[in-house]
Amino acid sequence: MKLYETLAADIASQIAQGVIREGEKIPSVRQTSQHHSLSVSTVIRAFLLLESQGVIESRPQSGYFVRRKPQAAAAASVSEPPAPADLARGASFDASEFVLTTLRSIKQGSVPLGSPYPDPAMFPWTRLNQYANSVARRVGQMGMTADLPPGNPELIRQIARRHLENGLAVDASEIIVTTGATEALNLCLQAVAPPGSVIAVESPTYYALLQAVQRMGMQALEIDTDPLQGIQLEALERAIVERGVAACIVMPNFQNPLGFQMSDERKRAMFELLARHDVPVIENDVYHELYYGDVHPTSLKNYDTRGLVLHCNSFSKTLSPANRIGWALPGRYKAQVEKLKFLNTLNTPALPQLAIAEYLKNDGYDYHLRKVRKAYAQNASIMAAAVRRFFPAGTQVSSPMGGYLLWVTLPDGVRALELYARAQERGISIGAGNTFATGDAFQHCIRLNYSYPWNSEVETAVRTLGLLVQEML
Repeated sequence: MKLYETLAADIASQIAQGVIREGEKIPSVRQTSQHHSLSVSTVIRAFLLLESQGVIESRPQSGYFVRRKPQAAAAASVSEPPAPADLARGASFDASEFVLTTLRSIKQGSVPLGSPYPDPAMFPWTRLNQYANSVARRVGQMGMTADLPPGNPELIRQIARRHLENGLAVDASEIIVTTGATEALNLCLQAVAPPGSVIAVESPTYYALLQAVQRMGMQALEIDTDPLQGIQLEALERAIVERGVAACIVMPNFQNPLGFQMSDERKRAMFELLARHDVPVIENDVYHELYYGDVHPTSLKNYDTRGLVLHCNSFSKTLSPANRIGWALPGRYKAQVEKLKFLNTLNTPALPQLAIAEYLKNDGYDYHLRKVRKAYAQNASIMAAAVRRFFPAGTQVSSPMGGYLLWVTLPDGVRALELYARAQERGISIGAGNTFATGDAFQHCIRLNYSYPWNSEVETAVRTLGLLVQEML
């Protein structure tokens, strides 16, 4: 290709990718000549070629602009991601692609029963934004060192106070602020085990945990988990002895997706089991504050006497998912986690840390949580009753004691992925059980989000799901 043809092809490629959009002005002849070290005549020839191809157009005394395409042609030129229904019916199953496609469908307006996130209307956005604005100037004056690990001192103090109010006295120097609970979990996993290690996980479990284990080159060993009592301790100990489990990841409070709360006796027994074998446990406790009873639950960290529990938590499920503020209490692995935090992401942005710290110090966090818990508990009862009413005989529902997720076991013969596909075609999203394990053990289960207000749209969606299940029988 000649120089002007190469330049024309490069510009056309940028336009096709959306780097330069329809109607936008492209760099001038002089700018392009300087940036690409080409003569003005070469650039003019390239622009004339693009104009003859209908890619750009010249406007007198204004320059060259990307030509607007006819609507049909423009739509055809965009590479759309696969439709959720088509993805569910595909020959292979990729959990991460499946979840991402589900979230895109929710963004486009499907009923969000399949969302892993709580209803954003439940969060105190106005107050948090006010605090963020008030501390923005201070953040600008602090410089880069203000938000280095372990995190903002005032936020760490408020987190330690919150744990104390919930019955857990922690050493504030153990707290490491992270970019959400996901980073906390990833850092802790890296700290306790090298690639190739066997990591025991609950089954079913939150799909992001499975993906984290696999992404780090480790092997997830799924342990049967009771929907009322939690992970089977006998099976876990057998796996430790026979398979050389390096670490364990669990959600003892309001587990995603089953919703159970482990009893204090089983939490204590689990820690004692792990302590006998000196096996660390990563505790994902992001739903801790969303309990329905009168008393907050304990954590595994309450029973930790040897620094084996790496407790991970965040404000994303209770206060603000947008700010992405979490933390870890890594026990004896504190130094490794803090070092990994610095190496992986350097720091956690100071502004959201300070805004949340100000909210915790000055606003009614407990009042906010009481409203959220009351709404979720009511919605849980309504959603469970609706599923029992609209779904055919043989359907079973979980009994969540906190959180905002309902686990539904469908009658024999109904595949969750096919139900997912049919629901998507009707503008309804659900969480398919296939994403919560590496095999097909839960291909007949779905997860439903009940954090959103119960209204006619949600009721109609649940009724439609029931009819679809009946048709599939």
